[in-house]
Amino acid sequence: MKVPTLILLFASLFSTVFAATPHPIEDPSDNLKGSITGTVLDAADGAPVAYATISLHQATDDELVNGTLTGDDGTFIIGAVKNGTYRLEITFLGYEAISISDVEVGGGKSTDVGTVRLGAAAELLEEVTVTGQRALIEEKVDRLVYNAEQDQLSRGGDAADVLRKVPLLQVDLEGNVSLRGNSNIRVLINNKPSTIIAGSVADAMKMIPADQIKSVEVITSPSAKYDAEGAGGIINIITKKNDLAGYFLNVDTGLGLRGSNLGLNGSYRKGKFGMTLGGFGRAFYNDAETSLLQTFTNSRSEQFGEASDNGIFGRYNLGFDYDLTDRQFLSAGVRFGVRNFGRDQLQTTTVYAEEVLASTFLRDIDSERSSDNIDVNLDYLYVIKPGRELSISTLYSTTAENSNFTSSNLDDEETILSRLRNLDNNTNEEVTLQADYIHPIGDKQILEFGGKGILRQVNSDFSYLSATGSEAFTVDGLRPSGQLDYGQDILAAYTAYTLALPGDITLKAGLRWEQTMIEATQNNEAIEIPDYANLVPSLNFSKKVGESTTLKLGYNRRIQRPWLRQLNPNVNIENSQSIEVGNPLLRPELTDNLEFGYSSMVGKTYLNLSFFGRNSNNAINQVRTPIDSLEGTLLTTYENIGREQALGVNAFVNVYLTRDWTINGGIDLDYATLEGKVTGLDGTSVTATNSGINYGGRLMSQLKLKNGWSAQAFTFMRGRRVQLQGSRGGFGMYALGVSKEFNEGRGTIGLAAENFASRGWALRSELETATFTQVREDMLLNRNIKLTFGYKFGQLDANKARSKTRSVNNNDLMGGGDDNGGGGNTNAAPAPQTRRQAKKAAKEEEKKDDKKE
Repeated sequence: MKVPTLILLFASLFSTVFAATPHPIEDPSDNLKGSITGTVLDAADGAPVAYATISLHQATDDELVNGTLTGDDGTFIIGAVKNGTYRLEITFLGYEAISISDVEVGGGKSTDVGTVRLGAAAELLEEVTVTGQRALIEEKVDRLVYNAEQDQLSRGGDAADVLRKVPLLQVDLEGNVSLRGNSNIRVLINNKPSTIIAGSVADAMKMIPADQIKSVEVITSPSAKYDAEGAGGIINIITKKNDLAGYFLNVDTGLGLRGSNLGLNGSYRKGKFGMTLGGFGRAFYNDAETSLLQTFTNSRSEQFGEASDNGIFGRYNLGFDYDLTDRQFLSAGVRFGVRNFGRDQLQTTTVYAEEVLASTFLRDIDSERSSDNIDVNLDYLYVIKPGRELSISTLYSTTAENSNFTSSNLDDEETILSRLRNLDNNTNEEVTLQADYIHPIGDKQILEFGGKGILRQVNSDFSYLSATGSEAFTVDGLRPSGQLDYGQDILAAYTAYTLALPGDITLKAGLRWEQTMIEATQNNEAIEIPDYANLVPSLNFSKKVGESTTLKLGYNRRIQRPWLRQLNPNVNIENSQSIEVGNPLLRPELTDNLEFGYSSMVGKTYLNLSFFGRNSNNAINQVRTPIDSLEGTLLTTYENIGREQALGVNAFVNVYLTRDWTINGGIDLDYATLEGKVTGLDGTSVTATNSGINYGGRLMSQLKLKNGWSAQAFTFMRGRRVQLQGSRGGFGMYALGVSKEFNEGRGTIGLAAENFASRGWALRSELETATFTQVREDMLLNRNIKLTFGYKFGQLDANKARSKTRSVNNNDLMGGGDDNGGGGNTNAAPAPQTRRQAKKAAKEEEKKDDKKE
């Protein structure tokens, strides 16, 4: 690990930051002119209102003097204001405009107007237009935000159930996630990475309860501030938090034919100290049927299996935060995740040579996949002045994963003839240090820069054991075994610039540099993998047209590094006809993305359209090669195939039929072209090409009824996905549900039915080359009925909002599909003046209560 280089990078960064931060912290120019600061929040839920328009007018003649936009955390600052009296006007589409008169600026000091809460526009509520739409989806300069809090159908489910309803995303039946047809994405949870995601996004999604997801941010054109990893983009899952004073306890439980869950989340805050504690567990039980047909020139194999799936997933967290001063904040947290998945399958395989039966064998396969994941973070935030911040974040993350199977060869009477066991133990350990600095320049410009270091170590230790009959296992010297030690250190630095131009135009530009250093050995022999450096530019442009239309244009370059399962050299022969192995020699792929977005309100309808193009070089894809045509066996591995391109469009529509009845849906279309080299049966390489249309869509309707009742209906469909050597099959699902709130909304009980009209859903995949064809069909018997229950306990004081520090974002590993992902904005603490005002207001309320008593 290049620790000295990492130390030098951050020493240089800190010296630059503090050189730009004179003490006392006020700029000399502040003595000549004053400034006006404040925070804009949503009156309904207290969420920050980003990009609200702040207009400063002369009090005498109401002449417009200056203006600005609020940041992501709702704060704003108007600098260089001459002494005098002014009127402040705050506006945002869908809210009632607020005017603050007699704002005094004098003595070159900062005037804080405190927290301004915007309420929904009355006329818009009557017409049922923008306000309801913002509750479902929000448009920001570089992202789309889907608010999932009212999703009753997903209660008792997991994160995959929510993501299936998010525009631009596709999620298959196993929970694998893709964005605009690209599974190489980054996923963060509350702006934080986790090594469990580096192992498998699909497994990580099973650990996150749907009931606890507040919103999902889809960042299709990340700025230079984000790690360069993730060719498809970034997904940030925001879970529900209690950021209010007092104590709070929420219990959620569900019971279904295919799964059950139990969750408990609580928080406590008093004075400068806050604590959160949470836990969630989910058990599922399901049956499946599989079939596999592989045809070669002179042979074919047919396979059928019946399986029983069982799994337990859990995620637990403990967090603390403390206000060191009015300007300095500290937070720490520990998160623990556990995953145990088992499949017991009885599998029959028949092999034909020249249409003559060659062999038939019966196998009982017991496979287990388990992992333990621990994340520990410590974060510090220094609010130098409103909008000007320094944050330092650290993260230690480790995952221990085991993927083992035992197969037993049986005779016709199902007596054990022989057994084979594969032990595959993997670890992924990361240490991260990150620093970020934000510096407003006037009221229309923001400069950001920072640095980051990730020290990552990946290890894999695999072996085979065998036994005759029911005898004890011994080491199988004929089967492959070995060890991979893979060290990957990443150093990064970035600068980003935001400019607000006249005409409601916002421009974000940035440049990021990343240096990747790799040291790897396999079976104690060095693997020559060269280091590499990349410059990653980004450019985002947005323009408001009128009051209800936004245009966006974005370009970015992304890196896609291989992830653990793609590197793992363990030869997995769980299925004797379809063998899998990783490739530790994989190189990163480089992707250029271009997108154009359009969103607008037309009456009661919200429309979002985006057009995109993507070009990837050194694209990492699965490649299948026949290795034994007589036995009908294929080998699947990963290769840098060459080029992968896509052109597509995404459309999303939300319509309010009435104030209480909405319907929304979307379609995703893209035309993909893949080209690369594959190895034939004789060992020679040939160029393979494939192209076709990928498609998917979703439709959901929500109806609020009287007396706390509500109903929802949802359907989702994903068509085939084009691959280099064929296509992966499509699938769909549908659900109906009702729920009832009671005890003034503290309690909720619901009933939902999924895929109730059919036995299950078949996922069909077809691969075809000049030397073989493969047809695979997986039948998931996922008909389900579930009953959910939730209740909230506690006392909350809305006058005491707690601060938040920034945190580490690791967005650098390959992901998506059954991989990993990441990215998302961090949250800034409220301005110190706002915090003092909140405390003052709280004291006044306490005095009123005392008088009443």
